[in-house]
Amino acid sequence: MIAARLKSISVAILIAAVSGCSTQVKLEDPTIPDPLIDKLPLTVAARFPEAFEHFVHEEQVIGKKKWTIDLGRSNSMLFEQLFESMFTDFSVIAADAQPADLGIDALIEPSIDAFEFSVPTQSQTDAFAVWIRYRIKIFDGEGNQIANWPISAYGKSLSSGISGGDALRRAAVLAMRDAAALVILQMDKATGISALSDARPDGPAARPAAGGEPPDADILQTTATEDPQDDSG
Repeated sequence: MIAARLKSISVAILIAAVSGCSTQVKLEDPTIPDPLIDKLPLTVAARFPEAFEHFVHEEQVIGKKKWTIDLGRSNSMLFEQLFESMFTDFSVIAADAQPADLGIDALIEPSIDAFEFSVPTQSQTDAFAVWIRYRIKIFDGEGNQIANWPISAYGKSLSSGISGGDALRRAAVLAMRDAAALVILQMDKATGISALSDARPDGPAARPAAGGEPPDADILQTTATEDPQDDSG
């Protein structure tokens, strides 16, 4: 009887120890302020892959606890808000829908290539940091890929006064907002998406791309280069 009680106590202690070494972080709605920009006159749809809609990252910090970061639908919600502010006509389509059947100018398909984070015990600071590498593929109205654009985004949050889970959550949100800012500022320059309005029957014959220069067809068919990011904060 005593041995059985001791065994039960040991199991309870072990369960408590294991649960205490794991932290789960879930994002809800990382909204962004409405950008004060002129919308591009394009009919655009977005297609969100399943792994993008329900992205979960799990990592065991060496010698420390296990972290589970569930981005849930926060990615798709953020990019929906972003694209609605950038284009005159925007919609979200099913994952298996094809551009040629929709009468659109462009299809955007974002994904996540990599997700990394650091905690104070790793960086020897009081900050949590998150890096997200997004990839944005753009297709024309016939389904031909015209751009494959990688974006590296960064967010950092101090842990002072808040829990580690809250600090990591905030760092992830800041990284996502960093990605949104990059898309707003650089998307047309990097991908030439505005030139797709020229392909419509009612489009202008020679609408210049952002910056005043006409797009180079060869450039639009290549993979856009990634701008270096400043990780200083």
